[in-house]
Amino acid sequence: MSSPKVLFGFHAVGVRMKTAPKSIIEVYFESTRRDARMRQFLERAKEAGVRLIEADAMRIAKLAGSHGHQGVAARVEEIKDTRTLDELLDDLEEAGVASPLLLVLDGVTDPHNLGACLRVADGAGAHAVIAPKDHAVGINATVAKVASGAAETVPYFMVTNLARTLKELKERNVWIIGTSDDAPKTLYQVDLKGPVALVLGAEGDGMRQLTRKTCDELIGIPMMGAVSSLNVSVASGVCLYEALRQRGGQ
Repeated sequence: MSSPKVLFGFHAVGVRMKTAPKSIIEVYFESTRRDARMRQFLERAKEAGVRLIEADAMRIAKLAGSHGHQGVAARVEEIKDTRTLDELLDDLEEAGVASPLLLVLDGVTDPHNLGACLRVADGAGAHAVIAPKDHAVGINATVAKVASGAAETVPYFMVTNLARTLKELKERNVWIIGTSDDAPKTLYQVDLKGPVALVLGAEGDGMRQLTRKTCDELIGIPMMGAVSSLNVSVASGVCLYEALRQRGGQ
């Protein structure tokens, strides 16, 4: 997992200040913004000992590559989680986590969707998010902004061969559950308390055929209205929080 060289927005920069302040090179802030949120942010930045630079909105937008920066951007050193997926699962086993919860995204290329998926994965306590290298977006500044800090906390593994990775998870007794509009069961008819990897595809195309064939089971999300499917980040939230509910909210 890697982090972008630029972070922007209160949440994304704030989480980095909390988790790895020494990795922050400098923080740019909009000097004309004097509201309570900015004052609180600057107080935390000073407590963390980061270098603060006054800047106007246009300079920050140029640095962030977006006008949605909220008046805050940071240049940071890249942080890499050198663990592999196997090492993460080994660490979880050693820590006594008997039932890992994984989110697999097949074909999510929109950074806003990935950021939202990471945010909901963090909220629901998922242990990792997995995606294929050739059909997915990596972590960038937009992903980090939308994720509101979750890009710093949720391991994100981009694998060379997704189908092979799913088969390796099966060898670890992880049950692979894919989502599909034509599935015979609904989300509420399956047991999500054990080791589970929930597989979701991108909007429109859904999972690729090989990914679908690799799943142990297919489930659907009940749709009671006129639309036929949910945005992938919303669907991720529905599935992950049902797993959390079944696990007793722990």
